[in-house]
Amino acid sequence: MRIDILTLFDDAMDRMLSQSILGRAREAGLVEINCHQIRGYTINRQMQVDDEPYGGGMGMVMQADPLFRCLEHVKSLADGRARTVCLSPQGAVFDQAHARRLFEGYDRLILVCGHYEGIDERFIEECVDEEISIGDFVLTGGEIPALAVCDAVCRMVPGVLKDQSCFTEESHWSGLLEYPQYSRPETWRGRRVPPVLQSGDHSKVARWRRKQSILRTYARRPDLFYKAEYDGRDLQIIFEIMEEMQRGQA
Repeated sequence: MRIDILTLFDDAMDRMLSQSILGRAREAGLVEINCHQIRGYTINRQMQVDDEPYGGGMGMVMQADPLFRCLEHVKSLADGRARTVCLSPQGAVFDQAHARRLFEGYDRLILVCGHYEGIDERFIEECVDEEISIGDFVLTGGEIPALAVCDAVCRMVPGVLKDQSCFTEESHWSGLLEYPQYSRPETWRGRRVPPVLQSGDHSKVARWRRKQSILRTYARRPDLFYKAEYDGRDLQIIFEIMEEMQRGQA
């Protein structure tokens, strides 16, 4: 997987992407992430990348031409199935299914980080395959969303995490939220680790975790609960949860 990021803050982005799991994955050659300074592709002495919006209004707009020049250079650097993504509050909201689609469908991602009041619409129409938002709110630039997309996609690359279950058992992979996690000490401020997790019975632990995942999703994200797919064992757990709720135990 290769990811190229078009940004005005390449040094800061590169430092963030050189830390922790992604940093080790880059060093090991499992993923290739490159940050490209958009200002390097201007044709004026001031290295200007923005200008006032036509029609008036507050703020400045990123110009199409520097972005286009940067994108054309980046596209020439490598082959593969590429997807050009603009990080924008007007895009489709990013989720785990979206991350899987990008990972499974493309060898390369090119992430364009907007800034100021946005990007000249002509560049988006001409060069961008899709727009992505990380939520219904507005940030000062696309760098934070780009980091989120990088992390969500790259952690699925084989070898980045020690085992596939590190992400297949987490929240949203199967449509449900993840079960609660515990570590030492056994008792903390009067709160004990659930005894089933210390039982050594792997089948009981697995069932308890699945039940907690279903229960947590029902309580916190009913929208996900009603969209999820369940097998026969899940339905038994759901009936059990409903009975416990009626008795006031859940």
